[in-house]
Amino acid sequence: MSIVDTLDAGFAALDAAGLRRQRRRVDRRKGVEIHVDGRPVLNFCSNDYLGLADHPALVEAAIEGAKRWGVGSGAAHLVSGHFAPHEAAEQALARFVGCEAALLFSTGYMVNAGVLSALVGRGDAIFADKLNHASLVDGALLTRADLRRYPHCDMAALERLLEQSTAARKLIVTDSVFSMDGDLAPLRELLALAERYDTWLMIDDAHGFGVLGPQGRGALASLGMAAERILLVGTLGKAAGVAGAFVAGSARVVEWLMQKTRTYLFTTGAPPLLAHCLLIALELIADGDTRREQLRANIARLRAGVAGRFQLAASATAIQPLIVGRNELAVTLANKLFDQGIWVPAIRPPTVPEGTARLRVSLSAAHEPAQVDTLVAALLQHAP
Repeated sequence: MSIVDTLDAGFAALDAAGLRRQRRRVDRRKGVEIHVDGRPVLNFCSNDYLGLADHPALVEAAIEGAKRWGVGSGAAHLVSGHFAPHEAAEQALARFVGCEAALLFSTGYMVNAGVLSALVGRGDAIFADKLNHASLVDGALLTRADLRRYPHCDMAALERLLEQSTAARKLIVTDSVFSMDGDLAPLRELLALAERYDTWLMIDDAHGFGVLGPQGRGALASLGMAAERILLVGTLGKAAGVAGAFVAGSARVVEWLMQKTRTYLFTTGAPPLLAHCLLIALELIADGDTRREQLRANIARLRAGVAGRFQLAASATAIQPLIVGRNELAVTLANKLFDQGIWVPAIRPPTVPEGTARLRVSLSAAHEPAQVDTLVAALLQHAP
């Protein structure tokens, strides 16, 4: 068997375990009503939590930005790819989340894959929640630091690891809202430990930015937290409805990251038109209390509707996992929903632990109550 032919054995193993993934093609969309593979469906997959991704103001901003700045940036930020909209967006983001400075990246994965290595390396230590996003895991491994993963949100276990560590530099890293469970990290307790043991604290607020806190300013703002040792990461393709990501913090740590983060230094800057759109998106987020209220109502409506029929995770966020256990059952349920015109993804290992396959419902302010009711009725019809 040639090395190429071994792929067929790998595909067969994925199929047998119910782990082979497939893409679906989105042909067009109008809010949460989309056409996928030629048929209309209700979208309960998207991270567009405020329904801004096709907002007319952002569409117009994209057109205006393209006319003024073109499409591509043409170079890395530190060469000639840093445009006035990038600068304005970084300043606006920093103000919005209550930090001194911010740095834009093309994707959230690039932030998490690069920033950790700018702060720690060989001989240092990273302490990471076991349910952190894959990008944080990969970023930690790239540092070559000693990686210690503590049980999910277990502060006593984390403190024991911190006490035992003799590393020269330490960094605690966590999601704010965990992407597969939808629960919240104990950020106040994490900051207290970071201060007690003199560590950096990096918080990935991908699913909190735009949703949590006053005016959607994020997880830190929701708790009134601030400290120079905190690095806040936010993604801009979820509640903000645009694309890209940022890291924010004190002016001197952001300057250091600009000098040392390889995923920033050695890549072409994001299109300036997206930064131009982001300025409008921040205004929409700040004025979006009505949208956030609708999102919270949709969350409550779903949970009340399926309570007692599905195992619900302890989530008060837009991410609502319905845990079913077996991989094949999750896939079967997702396919039955799709046949009824409802798109909910089946999430399986390695994304989640073995035995915890689930339907992952992502709710949006754009969902009408009747659309949530349609989802609930279909779920109850097929409840295991």
